[in-house]
Amino acid sequence: MFESITQRRYLLPFKAARLPQQFTDVLVIGGGVAGLRAAIAAAQDGAEVLLLTKDTIDQSNTWYAQGGIAAVLQPLDSVESHEQDTEVAGAGLCDHKAVEIVIREGPQRVLELLQWGAHFDRQAGNAYDLAFTREGGHSFARIVHAYGDATGKELAQTLIRTVRACDTVRIQEKSFVLDLVTDNGRCLGALALVNNQLHLIWAKTTILASGGAGQLYRESTNPEIATADGHAMAYRAGATLQDMEMVQFHPTTLYVAGASRALVTEAVRGEGAYLVDRTGYRFMKDYHEMAELAPRDVVSRAIVEQIRKTHFTHVFLDVRHLPTAEFRERFPQLAQLVDQFEIDISKDLIPIHPAAHYMIGGVDADEMGRSSLNGLYVVGEASCSGLHGANRLGSNSLLEGLAFGARAGKHAAETARNGKIDFPLNLEHRVPPSTRTELDITDVKSSLRSIMWRNVGIERTGDRLSETREIIAFWSRYVMDKVFLPDMPTNPARPISPQAGWELQNMLTVSFLITTAAHARTESRGAHYRLDYPQRDDDHWRLHLLWRRATETPTPEPLS
Repeated sequence: MFESITQRRYLLPFKAARLPQQFTDVLVIGGGVAGLRAAIAAAQDGAEVLLLTKDTIDQSNTWYAQGGIAAVLQPLDSVESHEQDTEVAGAGLCDHKAVEIVIREGPQRVLELLQWGAHFDRQAGNAYDLAFTREGGHSFARIVHAYGDATGKELAQTLIRTVRACDTVRIQEKSFVLDLVTDNGRCLGALALVNNQLHLIWAKTTILASGGAGQLYRESTNPEIATADGHAMAYRAGATLQDMEMVQFHPTTLYVAGASRALVTEAVRGEGAYLVDRTGYRFMKDYHEMAELAPRDVVSRAIVEQIRKTHFTHVFLDVRHLPTAEFRERFPQLAQLVDQFEIDISKDLIPIHPAAHYMIGGVDADEMGRSSLNGLYVVGEASCSGLHGANRLGSNSLLEGLAFGARAGKHAAETARNGKIDFPLNLEHRVPPSTRTELDITDVKSSLRSIMWRNVGIERTGDRLSETREIIAFWSRYVMDKVFLPDMPTNPARPISPQAGWELQNMLTVSFLITTAAHARTESRGAHYRLDYPQRDDDHWRLHLLWRRATETPTPEPLS
């Protein structure tokens, strides 16, 4: 049914000897928090590093992150409390070792950002004179933030400055990585479009930090580049993927007709905002004892249910009871955003709706970021370290990128330094020509995002998941066997860009993995909610679902 996906190894045919070739110790794919931190660590350990970014280096999920970074820095807080909050949110699927690593090493990673010039918001008298806030699922105010609601931007800028100061790091922006290159079961680099020309990049070790998959869904907080490329290329290369059914939906994005969905940070609720329905009723108390500060999966489902009950298209954030001047100072980006739509926060409600936000599942990675594929490390949103379990606790993602980025970068540099690798310079791969009619790429992408939102979103059922699998299988037969060549834009009869074709192939691949895993998991847990199996089932489903290439169903694996 899915042979076109499971049997595909490379998106393009190639002969290495005919391509421009680059060589590096450590190749880092992705310019978000995890990739940047990994590049810094590898360079500090003496490695020559090549960093590739799909767009410009300031285009990443990290850049758009608003809320902050969770870290135990206050004397009255504790590592044990943060660990417990993380594992409660993770609904029984967290890897305790990963939780310990990130939360115990996190404070050090945050403090070094201060040394590198990060401007976090300040409050005299607090630990390190930092301002802290609380978010959903946290039992303590441990979230540090910058410029109110621009933490991701400040974090990214700090790391970018630090990377650019490293003499041994080369940065190549607007470089689309098509595939990881492997030989004899080892990752040896990547095939990438650099300066509109196909390059083969040989690397002693490769760190995949390609980010998330939000663009699989019609409603998303993610930028357009988040098309699950890393998940797909790792799957094709033979790395093991885990928990792909676990996709987190952010409860609050601005919901204005005709406007793109813009994230409204969870910290707004942490500062006292209410969720109300069309009648003005504050409904979260009906769904969870923590009300607006319940974990994200709970809040998202509650909003969907309240929308259904009130026969309306959305609900609202109510900040009218908060001091307007202080609110605008605390959340300047949000204030600017609502001003654009003439929403007066002193007397108007803010319309909101959930949207796809964070890919919890990803490439299975160990405590050093190593994947099951020799030579390949995976960090950040492309990975599945086990930190988040079945539902990510707010503001833990930037922390994870910092902690595992530092670990993976250092270890990858050490591995590159200590290993001798003979690159197969004559490697080649052939793709048989397609005999099928070609579908309209733009139409398929739009339809795929719509059906993923309707059928594989916040609420799921077996029938809808089965239907979605069949539709993905049909589209894949007419898209996955196509070869989109780099010179295609010069052909007036084929105006579609090859990158759009590659992205769609990646999106179909990962949509298949998500949908099939969601169909297999016949329970509700964390971010995965089945209307036909609404209860959590620890007797049968406290386990991971693992994906390996050439299989059409995931393999259950009990927690270690």
